Amino acid sequence: MHKTTASAFLVGLLFGFGLLVSGMANPEKVLGFLDLFGAWDPSLALVMAGAIGVGLIAFRFAGGRERTVLGEPMRIPTKRDLDARLIIGSLGFGVGWGLVGFCPGPALVALGAGEAKAIVFVTAMLGGMAAFELLERNKS
Repeated sequence: MHKTTASAFLVGLLFGFGLLVSGMANPEKVLGFLDLFGAWDPSLALVMAGAIGVGLIAFRFAGGRERTVLGEPMRIPTKRDLDARLIIGSLGFGVGWGLVGFCPGPALVALGAGEAKAIVFVTAMLGGMAAFELLERNKS
């Protein structure tokens, strides 16, 4: 196995384990966070704050490098403008997340755990990705 593939696999396992331990693969936990006027559960905010902290440190460290720790070229996004595609995509993501309590990472973890709702979500997610690819190809 190539070192980059092995690294991605191990980091993915660590991420999935973190989602399980934090309860973020449970859509009820996420929906509890979004229920501001009911039984609000602030734990997602704590998980997000921790992730933002780790991300800030990682991006600060990565920003001054030309290569990753594994020797690959550093690919940090440089685009900073807001366009309609970003806004519409963000709104779609947020609405979907709020309706079902899943986003892609936790949905894959829940799928691996045999969660029936995750099967429907991941199928719809893959369908949306395929539709996007078709639209992008037809644009050119």
